[in-house]
Amino acid sequence: MSDQVVTHDLRSGWTFKQTDDYGSDAWMAVEKVPTCVHLDLMANKKIPDPFLGFNELDVEWVGKKSWTYKTSLPPAPPSKDGLVTYLAFDGLDTFATVKLNGKVILESDNMFVPHRVDVTKLLQAGGENVLEIDFASALLRARELMTEHPDHKYLVWNGEPARLTTRKAQYHWGWDWGPVLMTAGPWKSIRLETYCARIADLWAEYRVSSDFDYVSGTIFVEVEGKEEESSVDFSVGLGGNEIMKGRSKIGADGIAKLDFEIKDAKLWFPHGYGTQSLYNFSADLLLCGAKVDTMTKKIGLRHVDLVQESDHIGKTFYFRINGVDIFCGGSDWIPADSFIPRISEERYRKWLELMVDGNQVMIRVWGGGIWEEDPFYNICDELGIMIWHDFMFGCGNYPTWPSLLASIETESISQVKRLRHHCSLTVWAGNNEDYQLQEQAGLTYDYADKNPDNWLKTDFPARYIYEKILPSVVAAHSPSVPYHPGSPWGDGKITSDQTVGDMHQWNVWHGTQEKYQIFDTMGGRFNSEFGMEAFPHIDTIKAYCTDETQLYPQSHMLDFHNKADGHERRIATYLVENFRTKTDLAAFIHLTQLVQSEALMFGYRGWRKRWGQQRFCGGALVWQLNDCWPVTSWAIVDYYLRKKPAYYAMARVLAPVAVGVQRAHHDWSVCHARPAKESKYELWVVSSKLAEFKADVELRFISIQSGKDIKEPVLKKEVAITPNGTTDILAGAIDNVSEEPHVLAARVFMDGNFVARDVDWPQPLKYLSFEDRGVEVRKEGKGELVVTARKPTKGLVFEERKGVLLSDSALDVVPGDEVRVKVRGLNGADRELGWTYLGKDD
Repeated sequence: MSDQVVTHDLRSGWTFKQTDDYGSDAWMAVEKVPTCVHLDLMANKKIPDPFLGFNELDVEWVGKKSWTYKTSLPPAPPSKDGLVTYLAFDGLDTFATVKLNGKVILESDNMFVPHRVDVTKLLQAGGENVLEIDFASALLRARELMTEHPDHKYLVWNGEPARLTTRKAQYHWGWDWGPVLMTAGPWKSIRLETYCARIADLWAEYRVSSDFDYVSGTIFVEVEGKEEESSVDFSVGLGGNEIMKGRSKIGADGIAKLDFEIKDAKLWFPHGYGTQSLYNFSADLLLCGAKVDTMTKKIGLRHVDLVQESDHIGKTFYFRINGVDIFCGGSDWIPADSFIPRISEERYRKWLELMVDGNQVMIRVWGGGIWEEDPFYNICDELGIMIWHDFMFGCGNYPTWPSLLASIETESISQVKRLRHHCSLTVWAGNNEDYQLQEQAGLTYDYADKNPDNWLKTDFPARYIYEKILPSVVAAHSPSVPYHPGSPWGDGKITSDQTVGDMHQWNVWHGTQEKYQIFDTMGGRFNSEFGMEAFPHIDTIKAYCTDETQLYPQSHMLDFHNKADGHERRIATYLVENFRTKTDLAAFIHLTQLVQSEALMFGYRGWRKRWGQQRFCGGALVWQLNDCWPVTSWAIVDYYLRKKPAYYAMARVLAPVAVGVQRAHHDWSVCHARPAKESKYELWVVSSKLAEFKADVELRFISIQSGKDIKEPVLKKEVAITPNGTTDILAGAIDNVSEEPHVLAARVFMDGNFVARDVDWPQPLKYLSFEDRGVEVRKEGKGELVVTARKPTKGLVFEERKGVLLSDSALDVVPGDEVRVKVRGLNGADRELGWTYLGKDD
């Protein structure tokens, strides 16, 4: 046998059973590993699909049982001096006892910790080697741990308090958008590896010169095995061209390293700001001159700054990549499925391509989910999507007994080392909303006390995790990426402080339930969460609704697929405040989606404007991009990848060049619906382009009733648009006494070509009449729809059909302004896309 690394991916040949089922037919087939027990039970027709109807309730028993998985290993290799065989477990969910030929070789209690077990002396040569894994109920074991450690204050938002004891994806306990589905099983790959020496890891640490032209650093390779007889050949390449190479011996610590320099370096930028250059860093492990293992990683070279500088408001909070300030418009990300092993690379790509198509530049991996699979990060690197990455803690007061702290540290080191080479990583954050819970529960947090040992003695001991363990891990293993103690957090101040750090602005929807029209006044220095619920498209509802009699807005089954506390009241509040309500399901869906679309537009439009005003707002991440099952939630794209109108509204306000026009808010609810006599308005242009350009900016005043211009348009010619900032165009006032209700319709042109539009409406929309709009949608050429209207039209939404991609939707259309929508995937013989708009059937 050669000395090359031999790897067997133990993907097939598994069976499973309920651990305490000793019947003759207890063992069932497993299609493939990675897997989880729910997928295997569904495949064997033992449980119904939990995503349909009320089936979630019918499968709760699964999470209360223990499950056993079993397979036979490939034949053991012949023994040889220096040859070792390891079993590698990338992830076991969660309380796992691993046995080889009946002997316990591993006990694991952390879903996020990979394990390697030396089984060289345990394998039976010439005989069968049976691998068996018992998975205890995480639900029951977590409750036992809570009982065993009674002195801690177990406080949570979402799920049950026992989840805090257990290093398992917290959303499996249920969230306000997700079901209670307590999974178990080998959720990541299991391999049998035989070698004399292997490459365990490859990474680079480097510095980018102040002129961003030159990169110097060191490539590191960690080797396991016969280090004294080994060497490593390094190479760095780009676009098929080798830039440098070299050879290095392996040190006594198992590390080989080589210094490198790259002149005229091609740096990695977020999409829209430059190219996404990825260098190939490669290493070949040589044993006595023969190559036995190889590893290559794609590494983008960039410099990240989290800019927190004092100003007259407080302290900035924004990101600078390679010297370029980036307004981070984007989304928060939850796991894309309750059953993680069925999230394919193709699905990851579709989700992340949606972000790029929607002009979103940052995604936040939320702390109640998982350390994502490798394809997620690879695709973010490739597409130029910046990652804000929480550590896996969410909405709780976590305990800190010694073995749990040790497990957390092991997890953090393992995962940070796994991900540290990814150029898309922009910031590590210690947790999601744990400081906010501490604050609201009145737990002890003395920011001035800098003694970590004291923190462990308080009723908020998890501070030790977020301000001691995690920053130390990041400093040691990912030093080029900033660390932020939590989200939200700002210098130890209250989490609602708008002057420092990041904030989660939930006083629209949650909290005081403010009107979404004032979102722009409620933001902070970086708004890492905010949102508004909306129903998914009707095809998504029909996919999970197993009883046609339940297809109405307030049905039991539809309510069951909305996990948010008080969702009925909140949806009703925002509908009644803003729209003439409807009870027909399709019309009701459209209205909730318009509420979401309008709310997010008001937030993003105003906050991006503030970016250009001395970086008052560094970014905004909507809660949330996606769903883990078919549900009514805050997602802007539902589980089946059907975009809600809000997706398109966000894409317009986050475009490289966008125009904003907005009249001052007049709160109709607190003035007995007495109209304002005058409304001031502002018109501005925002640009993420890095060079100044000239543009023409037009503003029209169009009657909602007649569709006629009520006064002369304003046209500003050859306006110099500020690079990477905001350009104020004009301000004025509307005479609401003498002028009839009208929209403000703004457009931007460059070299005579249309670039951007925005339409501002009198609020609330429920006071306006939308009959007889004269809307026409016609095909023009191949793959283009042209939308026109005789009168101002609000919220024209196209049908979302599988395989059909639209460049725009959720349109506001005014007379004299054709809106062109590109369509891909619609063939000539296909039925035309349906569409509707506000008041279409009035």
